[in-house]
Amino acid sequence: MLSLQETELLRQGRHPDPFAVLGPHTAPDGRTWVRAFLPGALTAWVLPQGAQGQSASAPAPLGMRHEDGVFEGPWSGGTAYRLGVRWADGSESQVEDPYRFGAVLGEVDAWLLAEGKHLRPFEVLGANLRVLDGVAGTAFAVWAPNASRVSVVGDFNFWDGRRHPMRLRRECGVWEIFLPGVTEGARYKFELLAADGRLLPQKADPFARQAELRPATASVVAAMPPVAPPSLQRQAANALDAPMAIYEVHLASWRRKPEEGDRWLNWDELAATLVPYAADLGFTHLELLPVSEHPFDGSWGYQTLGLFAPTARFASPQDAASGGSAAGFRRFVDAAHAAGLGVLLDWVPAHFPSDAHGLAEFDGTHLYEYADRREGFHNDWNTLIYNFGRTEVRNFLVASALYWLERFDIDGLRVDAVASMLYRDYSRKPGEWIPNVHGGRENLEAIAFLKRTNEVVGGERPQAVTLAEESTAFPAVSRPTWAGGLGFHFKWNMGWMHDTLQYMQRDPIHRPYHHGEMTFGLVYAFTENFVLPISHDEVVHGKGSLLAKMPGDRWQKFANLRAYLGFMWGHPGKKLLFMGCEFGQEREWNHDISLDWHLLDQPEHRGLQALVRDLNLLYRAHPALFEQDFSGAGFEWVDHEDARRSVLSFLRKSASGQVLLVVCNLAPVVHHGFRLGVPWAGTWRERLNTDSAHYGGSNVGTPLGAAATEAVYSHGRPQSIVLSLPPLATVFLEWTD
Repeated sequence: MLSLQETELLRQGRHPDPFAVLGPHTAPDGRTWVRAFLPGALTAWVLPQGAQGQSASAPAPLGMRHEDGVFEGPWSGGTAYRLGVRWADGSESQVEDPYRFGAVLGEVDAWLLAEGKHLRPFEVLGANLRVLDGVAGTAFAVWAPNASRVSVVGDFNFWDGRRHPMRLRRECGVWEIFLPGVTEGARYKFELLAADGRLLPQKADPFARQAELRPATASVVAAMPPVAPPSLQRQAANALDAPMAIYEVHLASWRRKPEEGDRWLNWDELAATLVPYAADLGFTHLELLPVSEHPFDGSWGYQTLGLFAPTARFASPQDAASGGSAAGFRRFVDAAHAAGLGVLLDWVPAHFPSDAHGLAEFDGTHLYEYADRREGFHNDWNTLIYNFGRTEVRNFLVASALYWLERFDIDGLRVDAVASMLYRDYSRKPGEWIPNVHGGRENLEAIAFLKRTNEVVGGERPQAVTLAEESTAFPAVSRPTWAGGLGFHFKWNMGWMHDTLQYMQRDPIHRPYHHGEMTFGLVYAFTENFVLPISHDEVVHGKGSLLAKMPGDRWQKFANLRAYLGFMWGHPGKKLLFMGCEFGQEREWNHDISLDWHLLDQPEHRGLQALVRDLNLLYRAHPALFEQDFSGAGFEWVDHEDARRSVLSFLRKSASGQVLLVVCNLAPVVHHGFRLGVPWAGTWRERLNTDSAHYGGSNVGTPLGAAATEAVYSHGRPQSIVLSLPPLATVFLEWTD
């Protein structure tokens, strides 16, 4: 029989090894004893498995110890049994005994978890629907090596941490238990005691695949999404030499339903509206601000606590009732692919919020975060920084990346705040940071993590890409790890964005003195695989909208913006444009309200939207504009020195010999008789003019939209053409025989 001390530890929920005393155990005399802790029970008995009270075998009563809910008694029917219980309210039930089941983790899984080399820990950690010994239920497992006790609490056990304490697998620091009868949709958390006996705030599951809608914080048992089969079509669409025009979206403020309390759209509504909208405008990819579960709307998803859970915010009523947000999200991705759109996700492995139900001091120690505040606290965002030096933490993050790519068929991950990960002194004053082992400022552990992530993505999901938001001159961000790089496919060109927007905000009378702001990006354009980003960060926090940045009267603002977008689409590099910029959102982005779609009732805004559509169509139809984005062979200046007239001209070239001439006049005057040297004799036909009346422009252009070459030497070339350059405009011309 149990000692009074062990009985008291069970009753208090502080027994260090509940599986050692609960369930079936062989006594020294060879008999099997069954023990159960059933708070609130009056009596309990044992029944053979499947007997349901109808077996010829008589039930074996269990005796209760001191009316404390601990029952025990001899049993001769083996380890397959059920428990019959009469509760204090007089009701009776039959339940499975979780403590009669064996280990949840296999030995190989436990070894891989301990080594930090388990590619798919989400298949064994968290809450996984299982059938053990013919019994359906949920296997729970959580990494908490420094806790003295961990329990699963939920709807199924009155949120009472005494009822289902877990087994510690010391070889990997994981606590586990199989709970029969716990099915999809059950809410749960983990209750932990720290090593010193402190009861910690109940924690959400780090590997949860579904969570309650904020402000509720429980995790929800959900089925594992199936693996999406590899797609050669998607691999080709995401290749470096493919066109990539990305429409960046914050789903909660893209469009709302004012007739229904200004609610945002769910996944199915987004599939029916956002997908065809972006496809009609000719974009190749959608990039979604983080859709992983997060507690605070105002973080836009960048302070996430659910790295494996699509947020419940966009679940349809049917999904919310039956299976959460994952199924709806997968339908959305499938709809995007069917429309020819790739889907990229913002992914945030740099930091996490300190909410009590999250990862902060998860087992009473700094488990996921660096312990020293000089390493583990983000001053800019008041968040905690993952301990990239810990193998289990790196494994957790790498697994999250692979999970989204494999299970939801995502085309790629845009990795947020990479610069903050690379440098230990990022946004820190002298004395507020700790050097690496060599005395330098680089975070060697984070660098190793990023390389590992990109290697795993490349090996396990070659159709997918990764994009780095990296704002410094850190070398070889988008070069393979075997060549000394970080292994990203693409890097955001923050320098190009900053310089060119700074130029465009200047009054045209001052632009001749800052001409280099538009040309400097070509000095380093081919050192990385760049994406040109006009993102959400440029239209928030007092920066104003993209349209509002443009100088001049209303006509000039739109003309400037049209010219700038033309320059951007002609410039080497993939394209990214934040929602609303495509039609000239006038006010700064507000994440709490919808975009101002009513502006499309005005011709200037409709014209700008039409231009973006035509830029994308031109871009996708001409390999010269995308095929050699990352090679100097795809670009050639015609004239980058005409600062006096604020004119830029350059050639874009495909591998097969297709050539487009791009000419940007960033002055508010027409340049008639403008001679420009060209590489070949023939006719150069206008393919797009941002000053077209169709877009709201003044309709200035070269007569008949074509210019024949003349044998007049100009710009170092024996052939030249004469153009009429419209004011504040970009013109694309294609060479024909």
